[in-house]
Amino acid sequence: MTKLSVNINKIATLRNARGGNTPNVLQAAKDLQEYGAQGITIHPRPDERHIKYQDAFDLKPVVHTEYNIEGNPIPKFIDLVLEIKPTQVTLVPDAEDAITSNAGWDTQKHQEFLSEVIKEFKANDIRTSIFMDPNPDLISSAAKTGTDRIELYTEAYAVHYQKNKEKAIAQYVETAKVATALDLGINAGHDLSLDNVAYFAKEIPNLLEVSIGHALIAESLYFGMQNVVAMYLNKLK
Repeated sequence: MTKLSVNINKIATLRNARGGNTPNVLQAAKDLQEYGAQGITIHPRPDERHIKYQDAFDLKPVVHTEYNIEGNPIPKFIDLVLEIKPTQVTLVPDAEDAITSNAGWDTQKHQEFLSEVIKEFKANDIRTSIFMDPNPDLISSAAKTGTDRIELYTEAYAVHYQKNKEKAIAQYVETAKVATALDLGINAGHDLSLDNVAYFAKEIPNLLEVSIGHALIAESLYFGMQNVVAMYLNKLK
């Protein structure tokens, strides 16, 4: 079964909008795991507009499933990850002013840089993953970095799913096959939702984990968080 890791950035966004500690990010992480989530994901950005760096430290003793920290490997982020030592670090090449992640790594252009960063994380027993577009041609160079996994950037799939789901997923399937042949684990995330996640999980070979935040939190406004987690777990069976 593909694991469900819940990105709690949007919960932090709500908290920060009013100041104070409502909703409580730590309690949300506890509850999500109680409801069945198999991991907690955060993506701290330099401006701390949602998850704050202190949240990353405070969550460490709270997350008893898998703890995944995403981010651009700038020095401050690398230091954070090395101190916390989460289960997994996902490297994302987002600009500091990006509203959300909007592109994967060019692993040919940045292979040397990624190799150096990944080597340091793996020396500290932290599983590594590279955020990537569905491009089979870049998977070989990704494997050469020493990464454990790739995370498929699924916005393009989500955008085109309703029009032609077979066409929308074709490039992802091809990319996943190449990754599997090179012994890379496969994660996925970004704009996956209750509407499209089941088909994605069924069609992608060896999909180990999906990281879902924005859609899951939005859907929880209608159905309740506990119900939504159960709905995702059912679709990922």
